[in-house]
Amino acid sequence: MDSEKLYRQYRSLLLDGIVPFWLAHGIDWRDGGVLSCMNEDGSPASSDKFIWSQARSVWTFSALYNRIERSPEFLRVAENSIRFLLAHGRDDQGRWVYHTDRAGKVIEGATSIYADCFVVYGFSEYYRAVGDANILSVARATFERIRQRIEEPDFHETAPYPLPAGWKNHGTAMIMTEITGELARTTEASDLDALADGYAARIMDHFVRPERQVLLEFLTDAYEELPPNAGTFVMPGHAIESMWIVLHRAQHREDRALVQRAAEVIRWHLERGWDEDYGGLFLGIDAEGNPPFLPHADKKLWWPHTEALYALLLAYHLTGEAWCAEWYDKVHAWSFSHFPMPATGEWRQRLTREGKPTGEVIALPVKDPFHLPRAAILIMQLLKQ
Repeated sequence: MDSEKLYRQYRSLLLDGIVPFWLAHGIDWRDGGVLSCMNEDGSPASSDKFIWSQARSVWTFSALYNRIERSPEFLRVAENSIRFLLAHGRDDQGRWVYHTDRAGKVIEGATSIYADCFVVYGFSEYYRAVGDANILSVARATFERIRQRIEEPDFHETAPYPLPAGWKNHGTAMIMTEITGELARTTEASDLDALADGYAARIMDHFVRPERQVLLEFLTDAYEELPPNAGTFVMPGHAIESMWIVLHRAQHREDRALVQRAAEVIRWHLERGWDEDYGGLFLGIDAEGNPPFLPHADKKLWWPHTEALYALLLAYHLTGEAWCAEWYDKVHAWSFSHFPMPATGEWRQRLTREGKPTGEVIALPVKDPFHLPRAAILIMQLLKQ
């Protein structure tokens, strides 16, 4: 593994491809924020705005400034999204809404706690760049409301897949581990560090099922298994993303046992989620071989592959185990031969099982600057080590 060559490849992908694409097609200087309802080539599909895309853009451009290159343009883009969020993103109860029109008129209200979570994520990263106390205050207040809401018995705001009564989902524990850990880094608050460890423990002690060698996406509110097909549904990319988040906690705690456990879970999902006929990671599988619970399970999406690229390099860095490097090479080769669009500098988001482009909408009609640039940023940071 040639770390210098990889670093140059990801730097070029990020700064010569992704960033120019978004500066050319995605920044709404008129009304604020980003125009993320677009086709693969950057042409507009709609002028609507999903709030989590706005908050994700804050994280990405703030992280570019903090972690890659201190370009004032990156902060200008992040500030542009923050202005839109503060002006239009909250309802009268302080909850972050889901979906607005271009000018900020609410189309769908507070139906997804993920919007709130990405605001915390983005604002925390932005605060590290500029030290704006008001931004950190908004992040902290939003975080406290999230903490309370996700523990309430009627919690269900997890659009685009609302949570049925009596269920818990892995996605909430996963994102809470990440945003709590990042907010702890920003504030140097030990109580938040302990909370982040607690959310990671929910994942490892409940959603990870060693006897099945899978991470289940849905459990009952008592952390018991649901019947098939919901109760046996597995998203390999989601599980892999979750494990690099857990690896960050293990690094912070210098917990070698947790490093090994999380790395092994990554391996399970690569082995079970890889398509031996056409290559690539399935979006969804079933732990017992049933038809998967959510639609489009056989599709090949960009984001599971970007999460796997970073997770495998991190696992290799922390364990030195050969399988991590071998799987990295396999995922890298498939991803870089199927997703890139050389004419645009960006990646396609959706492929058929066979690896052909598809225009089908999967979950949301959104292309936003997040999974791919985040992976490139994190990989570049790691390769420097």
